[in-house]
Amino acid sequence: MENIKITSNGEKKEFQKNTTYYEISKSFNLGKNILGVKVKNEVLSLCEVANDDQIVEFIDVNDLNGNKMYKCGLEFIFEVALKELFPNLEITYQHSVPKGFLGEIIGDKIITQEDITNLKAKVATLVADDLIFKKLNIKKKEAINFYKRIHEEEKALNIENISDKVVTLYELKGFYNYFYSDMPYSTGSITQYDIIYLGRNRLIFVIPPARSNGKLPEYVHYDNIINSFLVGKNWLETLNMKYCTSINTTVSNGQIKDFIKSCELVFNLNVAKCADTITNNRNIKFVLIAGPSSSGKTTTCKRLSSYLMAKGFDPVKLSIDDFFLEREETPKDENGEYDFECLTAVDLELFNNTLKRLLNNETVNIPTYNFVTGKKEYNDNYVKLNENSIVLIEGLHALNDDLLPIIDNKYKYKIYLSPFIPLNIDRHNYISTLDLRLIRRIIRDNRTRGHSVHRTIHTWQSVRNGEEKYIFPYIHQADVIINTALPYEIGVEKVYVEPLLRSINVESNYYEEARRLLNFLKMFYPIPGEYVNGDSILREFIGGNYD
Repeated sequence: MENIKITSNGEKKEFQKNTTYYEISKSFNLGKNILGVKVKNEVLSLCEVANDDQIVEFIDVNDLNGNKMYKCGLEFIFEVALKELFPNLEITYQHSVPKGFLGEIIGDKIITQEDITNLKAKVATLVADDLIFKKLNIKKKEAINFYKRIHEEEKALNIENISDKVVTLYELKGFYNYFYSDMPYSTGSITQYDIIYLGRNRLIFVIPPARSNGKLPEYVHYDNIINSFLVGKNWLETLNMKYCTSINTTVSNGQIKDFIKSCELVFNLNVAKCADTITNNRNIKFVLIAGPSSSGKTTTCKRLSSYLMAKGFDPVKLSIDDFFLEREETPKDENGEYDFECLTAVDLELFNNTLKRLLNNETVNIPTYNFVTGKKEYNDNYVKLNENSIVLIEGLHALNDDLLPIIDNKYKYKIYLSPFIPLNIDRHNYISTLDLRLIRRIIRDNRTRGHSVHRTIHTWQSVRNGEEKYIFPYIHQADVIINTALPYEIGVEKVYVEPLLRSINVESNYYEEARRLLNFLKMFYPIPGEYVNGDSILREFIGGNYD
């Protein structure tokens, strides 16, 4: 048989044509922690075969794509463990949380701590047995009939709604499922994880984050984040809107405009509640609004400002971003690139001096940061406080007391924002908050800053690292959490982001990430942008009548 040459990490070896990448990885002595392989910027399963000379990169949990494969592997393993121990119960995966993701066991049994111990032992056994995730390519009609037969109708509808003629399923110990990622070769590669029982049949699954050298993080519980998600989830369930197929049906039957109005009203009511709390406490003079990138800080600040004005107060809006240091003065990270996420990227001296002068009843010219030139500009934006003024400060570091040490906490009200979209693709595939924010950011960066998709994805991990360091450790200090996700928004964003993602070709290092997002978006029907309210939080990203 013809031989081919495979090069990995500078080492070259010969193999027979059509050797699996799994066998190739073993030959390079890479161990069981290898999850997939990248060939010409395309991520492939280890069960695929090599049929020509190639330079390959084997990936593990540290890689962004490998991390998703690892997560899906653990999800399938736990599903099988649950079915083997409790055949009448099922696991649903619902939402990501800092350091992990949330699952809930559905059925007529309340899980005990002893049950969790047994489930963990079963998961460990499945991992130790090093079972292969068998990849199956099934005809579309057969896959639809299979999911109808096992009463997972939302999956059948998802498959009906896509144009693919063949559907990829995976089999493990006689159980079948699909995930929006390739799977690891076998269960033996899923070695680092934790399963934390919250009670009430809810669990947190923890895996090593990407680019963490495989280190398992310590889980920190944020009950207010989970509660915020559950409030939105319960509301959608009252409308029978659990899955994206429900939104698609609403689009196809012409009722999406009414649903959009309802979603916008719910968001406005949540902001109005914050305004009530603030105005009922006359000590509050500073409202600090924080959230990760693309969480909608600017719009929320404007909306809250409008409610405060309606109550007779004088809101003064300040953005921390307008107080960035000049570009050449910005600190750099360990890779020698500008670190825009760290607190010291803010001109803290100017920021605190500005607040002092405002408190001293001075009139102050507030800067505007020009992200193109990397410089602060002064455009006669003069501000002076009066006795009814409330200062609204929004930005990445707003929850960090080191930002504004001159103000006592009793005068502060802290708001944390994040888009926890309470909608699932199906019972085993949820909508990632990270994916939602990345899609928002791709659209906004291209529209307002002229950034390519390549540049946005390239800087995304740096942004994420900044959030891990500078936002998540302070979430517990927030007085309230506002969910800024709109359940219908992905259908709208699809119209704007798909052409941008398709501009990424196979020569790009980010081809696989663009393809993954496109694969995710195909589950949603497009929704015209003109259906969106002029003052919707979505306008912060897609543009239009924003003010």
